[in-house]
Amino acid sequence: MNSSEPRFPANFSSAAENDRNATPCNLNPDDWTFRVIPVYIIFIAVMGVVLNLFVLMVFCLHKKACNVPEIYLSNLAAADLLLVSCLPFWAVNVSKYFIWPFGKSLCKVVNVGIKMNIYSSIYFLVMVSIDRYLALVHPLTQEKMRRTFHAKLRCLLVWILGFLLSIPDLIYRDIKEKSRGLACILNYPANTNQLFDSLLFIFGFAIPISIISFSTFKIIKALRNRLAEGVNVQKVDNKATTLVLVVLLAFLICWVPFHLTKIPEMLKRAKILTQCHLLQHLHNCQQIFTYFSFFNSVLNPILYVIVGKNFRKKVMELFKQWSHNRTSTISLTTTTSSYFARNDKV
Repeated sequence: MNSSEPRFPANFSSAAENDRNATPCNLNPDDWTFRVIPVYIIFIAVMGVVLNLFVLMVFCLHKKACNVPEIYLSNLAAADLLLVSCLPFWAVNVSKYFIWPFGKSLCKVVNVGIKMNIYSSIYFLVMVSIDRYLALVHPLTQEKMRRTFHAKLRCLLVWILGFLLSIPDLIYRDIKEKSRGLACILNYPANTNQLFDSLLFIFGFAIPISIISFSTFKIIKALRNRLAEGVNVQKVDNKATTLVLVVLLAFLICWVPFHLTKIPEMLKRAKILTQCHLLQHLHNCQQIFTYFSFFNSVLNPILYVIVGKNFRKKVMELFKQWSHNRTSTISLTTTTSSYFARNDKV
C-alpha cells in the first residue's frame, strides 16, 4: 500500500501486492474488517450526504449573499460531499474482500475524488484561517484581500490544486488481477514511491498545517490582546472566528493522525522500519486513523449548527423565507380559485 493513498484495507490484502519494496510480513486484515467497516462507511456516507447537502442548501439558497468565511466553509462542505459520495464504492469493495467490481474508470474516478477531498479540504481551511488572521490582526490594511470576489477566485484555485495533487491517482490507479479477482490498486513505477510520498506529504500536509498553525496562533493572540485591552470585538467577526477555530480543531483531531502515519510508512519504504510487529501496529493504526478521519466530513455540518450562531440564524431565516413563499402561493391560489368561482356563478 502506498502512503500517498487513503489507507483502505483494500490495498493491504498482501504486503507485497502494492509495494515492490515490501517486507515479507503478512499484514492481512482481520475478519471483522469485512463485516464492520462496510457498515461504518455506509453510515458515514449517508449522514455525510444528507448533512453536507443541508449546509450547501442553507448557504446557497439564503437570500443574503455569503460572506468570505461562509464562502470557504461552503466549499469545504462541497469537498466533504465529494468524499462521502465516493465512499459507498469502497464499502462494496471491502464487503467483497477487496475485489473491485466497478471497472477501471471508476477505480480512477473514485480515488481521485477521495484524494481531492483530502487536499482541497485542508487548503480551504488554510484560506479560512488566513481570512480570520487578516480580519483580526490586519483589519484595515488588508481589507481588499478579503473581498468575496477574491475569496471565490481562491476557492477555484484550491480546487485546481486539489486536482493537481490527485493526478498520480488518475495516472497510476489501475485494475490488477489477484487470486480472488480484480483489485483497484495504486501502481507507481519502480523507485518512485518515495518521491511521490514525500511531495504529497510536504504539499498536502506540512506546508498547509504550518500556515494554519501560524494563523491560529496569531488569531488567539489577537483575541487575548483585545480582551486584555478591553477592546470590543465586533459580534459578527467574533462568531465567525469561534466557528472557524472549532472547525480547525476538529479537522486537526481527525486528520493529523492520518497524515502522521505517512512518516513511518516512508521509513518502511526506505527499509529503515522492518520489524514485523512494528509494521503490524502501523497497519492497524493506518486503518483506525483512516476511518476516523472520514468522520470529519460528518462532524463539520454538526459543528456549524452547534457552534455557528450565524449559521443557525440563516437556517431560521431560510425556513421563514420558504414558509412565507408557501403562504403567498396558497393565498394566490385561493384568491384565483375564488375569482373563477364567482365568474362561474355569474
